[in-house]
Amino acid sequence: MDAYTSWCGPCKLLDARTFTNQDLVAFVNEHYYAVKFDAEGNEEIDFKGKTYKNPSYDPAKSKKRNSAHELSRGLGIRAYPTLLFFDENAQLIAPVSGYKTPQQLELYLKMFQSNKHLEMKSQSEFDKYNKDFKAEFKNNA
Repeated sequence: MDAYTSWCGPCKLLDARTFTNQDLVAFVNEHYYAVKFDAEGNEEIDFKGKTYKNPSYDPAKSKKRNSAHELSRGLGIRAYPTLLFFDENAQLIAPVSGYKTPQQLELYLKMFQSNKHLEMKSQSEFDKYNKDFKAEFKNNA
């Protein structure tokens, strides 16, 4: 899930530079169900049997900072953009905050898709995985 806002510069970079990468798009389409979520939007969302709203939403601020959506708060989103990864049962695996290049995001996409994260019990194990990871996604043309 891509949690973004309309005013967020790094969110726009993610859309323009990362989510247009053909290798990334192909991998996500094959292995994930991609969702974009306006984390300060006014949409009612049903998630895991509960309805989430944004009762403090101000339509006059639709293109500016607005109040956080209840689902944003429920998922613990503290920065934009935040990419949230869920397992097959809609349980949150991990949030990944900030702009990522296609190759930086590839590390997480492949780690979660292959369930390698389940083998990691410490920060040092993740650091080793990160150091040894060889990105394969090509740069945008």
